[in-house]
Amino acid sequence: MSTTPRRPVAATTLGDLLHRRAAEHPDREALVFPAERATYGELAARAELLARGLVGTGVRPGDRVGILLPASVDLVALLFAVTDIGAVAVPINARFKSAELSQIVVHSGMRVLVTAPPAPGEPDFADLLTATFPDLAGAPAGELDLPSAPELRRIVHLGGPGGPGLTPGADVEALGAAVDPGTVAAAAASVRVRDTALLVYTSGTTASAKGAMLSHEAVTRLADGIAHERMPLTPEDRVWTAIPLFHGGGITFALTCITAGAAFVHPRFFDPTTTLDLLVRERVTVALAAFETIWLPVLDRPDFAGHDLSRIRVVMVVGVAERLRAMAARLPDAVHVSCVAMTESSAFLTLNRLDDPLEKRVTTGGHPMPGMLCRVVDPETGVDQPPGTPGELLFRGPNAFDGYFRDPELTAQVFDDEGWFRTGDVVVADADGRLTFLSRLKDMLKVGGENVSAAEVEGFLLGHPAVGIVQVVAAPDAYYVEVPAAFVQLKPGCEATEQEIIDFCVGRIASYRVPRYVRFVTEWPMSGTKVKKVDLRARIAEELAAAGITEAERVSSR
Repeated sequence: MSTTPRRPVAATTLGDLLHRRAAEHPDREALVFPAERATYGELAARAELLARGLVGTGVRPGDRVGILLPASVDLVALLFAVTDIGAVAVPINARFKSAELSQIVVHSGMRVLVTAPPAPGEPDFADLLTATFPDLAGAPAGELDLPSAPELRRIVHLGGPGGPGLTPGADVEALGAAVDPGTVAAAAASVRVRDTALLVYTSGTTASAKGAMLSHEAVTRLADGIAHERMPLTPEDRVWTAIPLFHGGGITFALTCITAGAAFVHPRFFDPTTTLDLLVRERVTVALAAFETIWLPVLDRPDFAGHDLSRIRVVMVVGVAERLRAMAARLPDAVHVSCVAMTESSAFLTLNRLDDPLEKRVTTGGHPMPGMLCRVVDPETGVDQPPGTPGELLFRGPNAFDGYFRDPELTAQVFDDEGWFRTGDVVVADADGRLTFLSRLKDMLKVGGENVSAAEVEGFLLGHPAVGIVQVVAAPDAYYVEVPAAFVQLKPGCEATEQEIIDFCVGRIASYRVPRYVRFVTEWPMSGTKVKKVDLRARIAEELAAAGITEAERVSSR
């Protein structure tokens, strides 16, 4: 008979998770941002008010609601407000430009999009929306009928005055005031844990982004596994991350704190020059840095030694083993853990245990999260590989996504008949079941922690009038790990320079997708009918090494 204590399954809806914490600890601090804070009671009350406003605008169960906001109390409250009434929250990457924003708004078929005026120095999302949907400029505030976004019925300017095509936030709150509070409670009572809560878009190997459908159960069970088994957290913990809250990881970290009744500390926008002061001032105990491109600039600050970070007991960051050892040495009293993560597993698929030996914590991504099953198979035969042998990662379990929105063909391709999801990632498992990420089978890049689809960048570059054929590959980079490099064959009779091609992208697609190098070619290394991208990757890597170039020039987000 097993003597291992059995923890009950902790699946719930997002709305019930928040309201349970608010009932237990209404005055405990829940969220900390640079210019605002909220207790659990205040967060629940704000979510309730926003939920009533959404009902007043006509949002019903199953409708998609876009959230285009910087990290804030309102962003978190909206995640709960939308899902509490059975609708689906669609967080939108705040770094997107018009091409990407249009794709997400149209593909998701969102009924309502919520944005807000910018703080000083921040991007104006209302301007971006008008640039993305020119027919918005002549539209009245209120109900919309846009040929360019046929399912979008309203854009809410939360806390703002509105404008052409934008409904002032005060108008929505007035609509909500007329809604019986019992309406929200009744809607919440009908939400099932396997209903889709979040539609999180992630890059893939096609030219279109994919909307991963994440259920209430998937995200709340993952949060419970982190909060009560892998970290574990207490109400006294104060958890910092700079991961944006439009990312699945950022959302998961916030939900993990709410699961534990802990405080979630976020800088709104990451700035390594202010992070150390923030960590000390807010008495942070757990640092979820996630990526070395976030954590290294903090550790390498010249004033690092002058800050008392002794309260930090856990640091989560991924990277190569050598850097992870060096980073762990900078905070030797904290336990450093790593992971394997992706949107399709609601963020963490695996995570080190705190009692894992240091060597295992810097060389592996840890064991699968509770309830998750993983296999490592030969990508050609599907035969399971023994420990120590690389293969493609497959997984299934309660934290897994339920497919790609409005893409049944792709969903059928990536799931087998037994429900195993083929990730396209190459990993290796040790004898104890810990996984280590090695590379990708898919045509993907990882730029400073952001997934970048080569096909998406190629599709955009083909819009340049001089570009005939283009292939995008990863170039090595000391800061971002890898960055996009574009090999271009120009159309006959056309001319272009490297800078012209780069400038074509800047300000029109997210900066992390902009090629940092452009090389012009007249012939391609071929394997049958396919371009051998491995040869292109080797070519740019060898060229940069010979020139002593280790980091690409930064590009403006403009």
